[in-house]
Amino acid sequence: MKKILSLIALGCVMSASAQTYTLEQIKDSALQNNFAIRSAKYGVEAAQQQRKEAFTKYFPSVSGTGVWFNANKGMAQTTINPSASISPELGAALAQSLPQEALAALANPISISMMKNGTIGSLMAVQPVFAGGQIINGNKLAKVGEEVSKLQLQLSENEVEKTAEQYFWQLASLQEKMNTINAVDTLLRDIHKDVDVAVRAGVAMRNDLLQVQLRQNDIQSQRLKLQNGISIVRLLLSQYCGLRDTSFAIDHSSLTIDHSATQMEKANNGQLSMFRSSSAGLQGKNVQCLPEYQLLDKQVEAAKLQKQMAVGQNLPTLAVGAGYNYHNLLDNNHSFAMVFATVSVPISDWWGGSHAIKRKKIEHQKAVEQLEDNAQLLKIRMQNAWNGVEESYQQLQLAKRSIEQADENLRLNRNYYRAGTSKMSDLLEAQLLYQQALDKHTDAFADYQNKLLEYKQATGQ
Repeated sequence: MKKILSLIALGCVMSASAQTYTLEQIKDSALQNNFAIRSAKYGVEAAQQQRKEAFTKYFPSVSGTGVWFNANKGMAQTTINPSASISPELGAALAQSLPQEALAALANPISISMMKNGTIGSLMAVQPVFAGGQIINGNKLAKVGEEVSKLQLQLSENEVEKTAEQYFWQLASLQEKMNTINAVDTLLRDIHKDVDVAVRAGVAMRNDLLQVQLRQNDIQSQRLKLQNGISIVRLLLSQYCGLRDTSFAIDHSSLTIDHSATQMEKANNGQLSMFRSSSAGLQGKNVQCLPEYQLLDKQVEAAKLQKQMAVGQNLPTLAVGAGYNYHNLLDNNHSFAMVFATVSVPISDWWGGSHAIKRKKIEHQKAVEQLEDNAQLLKIRMQNAWNGVEESYQQLQLAKRSIEQADENLRLNRNYYRAGTSKMSDLLEAQLLYQQALDKHTDAFADYQNKLLEYKQATGQ
């Protein structure tokens, strides 16, 4: 048994050239390279730009306009008849003083055409004075959006960290099971050697040797399945964490699954005691520190600001401005400056706007009630996560005791077989029970580590 336990404690045999990662390195790599994290970071950057964009609304809006045109005819055309505006007395006086050619010209209509081409330019600046609070609330809403994106990044980090650790422990469990297969294979080779000698000596039946060989074939079949599982999980972990080399190894020596469980039990007991003390006041735990609660709280704040903006959209707006204008429409350069004020009252929008305000009020109330309901669910999640830690720890202790019992059962059956008081089928059954106990302990240990992480995330640690 000491030989078997020594083989299991050695861990997986890694090539010297393979990159080895610890659990913390795996999680760090996932946080740096996972697509979900990159997407969440892009969301934060976009929200920051939106907040900066909203801040510019506090400043004047400046616009410039320039127009040059050349028409096929003057845009302002008219005809003047001088004779129609000359009184008889003036006509008699002009007849005495002007020649006949000039008098004839005054009797004909005169066509006038203006603004056939020209240039117009203007520069205007408009400063909003009152916009129903839309600018202020818009900036507040943009800030809330930035805070929401950061909380979503934090939640993405938690999820990525959790998944990466689950992959890590899945791979570690498969490798530990491979160590168990190697140890059992060594045990069966020893049994095969003993039985072969006994058969040659005529003190054992050849059927015993065949049973051992069949079990060895079964072990080889399990080895192939484990090798395939290890390969697939390594590929999944590599893709999830952005690792270039798929032939990497993991180092869980600091958390080695020690099936003898003496040292591990002390460590787990200390770890569990620490969590017990931290969760002693779980019922009164403040859920406001959790990113999930903070995200819901931001949704309430955003709904309130959207309601205020809906109100502001139905209020009058006031703006002041100044401008500089230039044109040469009458073939003369002309420029002038001006100041102005504008008032806009959305009279026709009040009807539809009243319904929009009511809709935003309903959405705000819905967000408030959702926050209250989910706060209770978060507290339940805390308690459920702690129950999971307690249960997984108890399962780990049961698995440890099963190893001790299966180990003793295997030792006794091997001695009984050597003494000729037990059948080979009993010995192989004892070997199978021992192997299953080791595998259950491996799964229980990995599950315990995952439950600890879920508890820490559920309580905001």
